[in-house]
Formats: sequence, C-alpha cells, structure tokens
Amino acid sequence: MTSAATPATTLNSSRTESTDTTVEPVKGIRASVLLLICACVIVVAAILGVAVGSHYIEISRVLSALSRPDLTDPDHVIIWNSRIPRLALGIAVGAALAVAGVLMQTVTRNPLADAGLLGINAGASASVVVGIAYFGVASTQATVWWALFGAGFAAIVVYALGTTRGRAATPVRMALAGAAFAMAVGAVTSILLINNETTFLKFRYWVVGTLQGRQFDVTLSVAPFIVVGLMLGLGLIRSLDVLALGDETAKGLGARVGLTRAIAALAVIVLAGAATAAAGPIGFVGLMSAHIVRIIVGPTHARMVPCAIVVGIALVLAADVAGRVILAPSEVQTGISLAIIGAPVFILVVRRGGLG
Repeated sequence: MTSAATPATTLNSSRTESTDTTVEPVKGIRASVLLLICACVIVVAAILGVAVGSHYIEISRVLSALSRPDLTDPDHVIIWNSRIPRLALGIAVGAALAVAGVLMQTVTRNPLADAGLLGINAGASASVVVGIAYFGVASTQATVWWALFGAGFAAIVVYALGTTRGRAATPVRMALAGAAFAMAVGAVTSILLINNETTFLKFRYWVVGTLQGRQFDVTLSVAPFIVVGLMLGLGLIRSLDVLALGDETAKGLGARVGLTRAIAALAVIVLAGAATAAAGPIGFVGLMSAHIVRIIVGPTHARMVPCAIVVGIALVLAADVAGRVILAPSEVQTGISLAIIGAPVFILVVRRGGLG
C-alpha cells in the first residue's frame, strides 16, 4: 500500500519549496551587489593606480592623458608606457588566479586550495628561473611555456606527496605538501638567483610577485593563455556544480568525472602558469576570491566564476595601489601586500572549517 502524505509532510515540503524560491532571488541580488561594489573598487583602484607612484600625477592630468594622449608630455609618457601596462597586467593576473582558485577548491574539495598555497606558483617560478639561468630563455613567450611546465610538475608532485601510502588527500595534508614543496623549490630558486647575477638583477622583485616594470608585450604574451584558461573554466560551470555533489552522485547523474577533473587541472595549470610567468608567484588571490564569492553568492558556479573574476581583479589592483601608498615613495611588492591580507584569511578558514 502507498501511504498518503501527512499534513506535516506536505507543510514541510511547501516550506522547503518556498525557501528555495526565496533564496535564489536573494543570492542573485547579492551577486549583483558584489559585482557593483567590486566594479567601484576596480574603477577607483585603476584611477589611483595610474596616478600614484614614485612620481604622483594629478587626477586631472590622468584624465587628460587618457582622453588626449600627448607623448611629448613626460606625465603622459609615464602613464602610457608604465602605469597603463601595469594596470592591464593586474586585471589579467587577478582574473586568472581567482578562477584558478575556484576550480582548485571545487575539484579537490579543499577549502585551502590556492595556486600559491599548493606550491604551483613556486614550481612555475622555479622553472622560469632555471630556463633563464641555464637555457638562455629570453622571450616572454618562452617564459610562459617554462612556467606552464613548472606549474604542471608542481601539481603532480604536491598531489603525490598529499596522497602517499594510499591516504586520502585531506585539505591540511595537501596544504602541508604544498608548503613543503614551495619551500624546497623556493630555496633552489634563491640559490640560482644568488649565483647568477644577470638573472638576479632581472628577477629580484619578480620572485616575490610584482606588477612593476611590466610592458604591454608581457600582457599580450600571456593573454592568449589566460583567455584559454578562463574559457575552459567557464565551460566547466555545469560540470563543476554536479561534481560538487560527490563523485558517486556525479557519476549517477551522467557526469564524466575524470574528464572534468582533467580539464579543470589543465585550466588551473594554464591560468596559474601564465599569471606567474607575467607577474611572479602571487599568492592568496584564489583563496580569498573563492571564499568571498562562496559566502556571498553561494556554491553555484554560474555565479561563483564570474563573480570571482571581478573579485580577483579588485583584490590585485587594490593591493597594488596599497603597496605604492604605504611606504611612498618606496614600494611594497604586490605579492607581499596580498600575503599580508591573505595570511589572516587562511588562518580564519582553517579555524572556521575545523581543519587544524
């Protein structure tokens, strides 16, 4: 016999449906508000980023340079040859690292996943330094390929370390494996830089993560890789939502779990490798972006990925401006500024998630 639904069951079902239909519009509103706030931050940071530095340029002159460029004006030359390229690279790097963070956290189910924390950035930077010091790598395009190789190698090694002896890759174990790998290759990178004066002079700031001194050719060289990585990430949106339900459930719903993980891993390697090749090993952007958007707009990737792009850009540009203002006329590198902000966020995530 089929039992009839009780009034209590019917009432509970009605409440659940009512809650679901109420929550979705609320999350949509939250996403819109988040995008608006980040857009305002990006605009303000972009204007300040073009104005501030070792030589301050008044906002009125910045607007004049943007609307009516005059390359005989020294301020206009600084803006177009130095600060606009720096701004463009910040946008590219912020978007790349943010999406890489979302993909890593979803695919590994690790709330601590970040290209910096898991050693991927360190692997990419070490590979670039080796290529320049011993293989004569000179072009930015070649640097990107070396960075991609290093990022892929780092991902494989860290995953292997985190799953030794058949143990599950828990968040803390992966974070520890990433930290150990990053310290090891960081030491190798430092030794190579110290013993090669040419490489040291060229990359002494790059190794801590910086947007300083980058021209348009750097951004143009990494842009195709970042665009491909972003397209792969956006193309996985539906598959990531299913994968977040668990492997067995995802397989039951017809998802190709292995293929989804492989494409996501490729996207992470391309995004993190390209960003590192251009700006050095900048960490915590993926960690912070992913958690901010997940808290505000929920776990649906159709909202998470686009919002993470905007949040990542806002974080990188704001940190870059802050680094130029804090110790003006000296400068704190972007990677250091983000580490100062990101370290407390990392600790908070560990404590709130009971991961320690």
